[in-house]
Amino acid sequence: MDDQVSQALRVFTQRYIAYWQICTGHPPASKALFGVSSPCVVDEDEEQVYWLPRQPECELTLDGVERALELQLQPAAQAFYCSQLAGDMLVSFDGHPLELLQVWSETDAVRIQENLIGHLLMQRRLKLPPTLFIATTDAELSLVSLSNLTGEVLLEEIGRKTYSVLAPTLQDFLGRLEPRVL
Repeated sequence: MDDQVSQALRVFTQRYIAYWQICTGHPPASKALFGVSSPCVVDEDEEQVYWLPRQPECELTLDGVERALELQLQPAAQAFYCSQLAGDMLVSFDGHPLELLQVWSETDAVRIQENLIGHLLMQRRLKLPPTLFIATTDAELSLVSLSNLTGEVLLEEIGRKTYSVLAPTLQDFLGRLEPRVL
């Protein structure tokens, strides 16, 4: 696992929590995760959960993705998806709104792996370089992904060779994110 990426993710997550506390007076909240079990839930009301990050009780890995595709993943991907449990985070990168994806629970880790496998299989069929999604955008067919070949963070169009480099590393990308509150 890439310790620098794990540390950058922890630092950003703490900035995210502090920003929510300042703006709202409470921890990050999610309507989308309401009713979905997670050790991250610290409170809830009638329509949303409030959450804080947690260390996974069991060691999380992306070994299932590697075995299914016979593909070694970037250590940065392992660090990003396996170092903490948290809710998805609303962020801004160079003024563009994104939603940084996170693993919500140990059960959610299985879903994430299945989705990564599906994404990588589609890329393989289309003869595209392998990427691992890490954030969504407002545009339906665009994703922010980690290149499994170079380690760069890309803005890519799903199913196309069209992409642009957002950051040279995942650590750099995480350091440039700004928290958002809806």
